[in-house]
Amino acid sequence: MNPALPAPMDVRLMNATATVLFLIFGALVLGALCLWVLRQPVFALGGIEVRGEVTHNNAVTLKNNVGPHLRGTLFTVNLDDTRQAFENVPWVRRAVVRREFPNRLGVTLQEHQAAAYWGPESGSQLLNSFGEIFEANVDEVHRSDLPRLLGPDGQSGQVLGMYRTLAPMFDPLNAAVVQLELTGRGSWRVLLGSGAVLELGRGTPEEIGERIARFVQTVGAVAAQYGRGAEALESADLRYPAGYALRLRGVTTVATAPAPKRK
Repeated sequence: MNPALPAPMDVRLMNATATVLFLIFGALVLGALCLWVLRQPVFALGGIEVRGEVTHNNAVTLKNNVGPHLRGTLFTVNLDDTRQAFENVPWVRRAVVRREFPNRLGVTLQEHQAAAYWGPESGSQLLNSFGEIFEANVDEVHRSDLPRLLGPDGQSGQVLGMYRTLAPMFDPLNAAVVQLELTGRGSWRVLLGSGAVLELGRGTPEEIGERIARFVQTVGAVAAQYGRGAEALESADLRYPAGYALRLRGVTTVATAPAPKRK
């Protein structure tokens, strides 16, 4: 009995090519079939369930802002585009979008928490609790105690951090910081609720804090020398190395105050 002879090389190449083409054809057919199935009406988006923080938005505003951007079925809709559409809605800081079988999207929203007004009063920018700038209708802010912060846009987080450090330091004077500004030259300026303006100068938070501590501990005694109280303060310049200049209603003086004793 003669042993079987191996197939010629050209025959083997033809067989291999035919097998590869068959597999490619099968994959294309399977892909087309899957795509056809995924586009069937049974998978058309039947609704969106919104969870999380929706204090400043409702179903109507979300539908009007997001609806025109939704395209496709549950499996073909672009989740990144949908997420971006939600995050473009006023007050929305972050959105997480998930597919939920058989025909719904689940969206979890995180809203901006307003920590301050940002920029001039004529603007519509706010600062959230992370120091991020966002645009919104300022008339929708439900707090009356927000300060106004000003400075270069790239340093909004630094300005908010400085405000959080400095604002409590004025509590002994029963004075509220209603505005804090970082100028283009890197100097700090404070506006108190009484209308008094304080020039704080440049420096680290620790250096600025030392100037404020010295001022807060001594301004009452200095004002008393002129028959005034600290509430008579109109302006003060804390940029002096060992003291400060101040203006009281009806009085202008330069007071040199020693540094407060360290505990």
